[in-house]
Amino acid sequence: MRIGILTGSGTYALPGIEADAPAEMVRTRFGAAPVTAGRFAGVDVLHVSRHREGHELLSSQVTHRANIAALKALGADAILAVTVCGALDRDIELGTLLVFDDLHFLANRLPDGSICTLYSEPGETGRGHWIYDRPFSQSLRAALLAGAREAGHAVRDGGCYGHVDGPRFNTRAEIRMLQGCGVTAVSQTAGPETVLSGEAEIPYALLGYATDYANGVPAEPTPVEELIRLIGASGETFASTLAAAVPRVDGDALAPVGTHFRFD
Repeated sequence: MRIGILTGSGTYALPGIEADAPAEMVRTRFGAAPVTAGRFAGVDVLHVSRHREGHELLSSQVTHRANIAALKALGADAILAVTVCGALDRDIELGTLLVFDDLHFLANRLPDGSICTLYSEPGETGRGHWIYDRPFSQSLRAALLAGAREAGHAVRDGGCYGHVDGPRFNTRAEIRMLQGCGVTAVSQTAGPETVLSGEAEIPYALLGYATDYANGVPAEPTPVEELIRLIGASGETFASTLAAAVPRVDGDALAPVGTHFRFD
């Protein structure tokens, strides 16, 4: 079993990974993605840093299709992803982990404005519709929840992840709209990953870490200094949670999320 691990802002390397070699640029029909293969917590893993070393890529430049296609090509059986996020619920204490169980990504578009799908050509083999109840793998969610608790971190079971376009942050009006849709927390990268992993038939789960309150949630905004501090702290929290969660992934319980209505 090989587990893909996708990390974001503040986590550009996976602490504790026993890498086979430096990151390799894996070429796909959607471009190249840097993947580090190795052992982590006793399990074979494939690590991708969305933004790359030094935060080379802003959220509007992340190569989502290449990242997922590269993990698929290298035989990833599951993907665990992490993201720092802004909380839309005042009851969520900053520094809390969230294991999401729903998605708000109505635009369904990649950063360049094109539709978010792996089916890029008319008549392409495998083209079809991804149909599901919930977009995240329940067995992977269970592993993340157990891992967070084992590592001693406060964690919330469930919540709706809201994908927003970056790189700017949102206005108060936009956040009120998302609150009305039931969104729990927002960030700028995991919507496409969820959809593309689903189409690739790779089970996927998403772990968030609340670094700030979104615009207008409290009367006073989260100080930028606090946001930066918590982004820095997120790396250790994610690493310890993943180290406890990865060995808990049950290979026999892994299955693609939902079904696919195909036309060939």
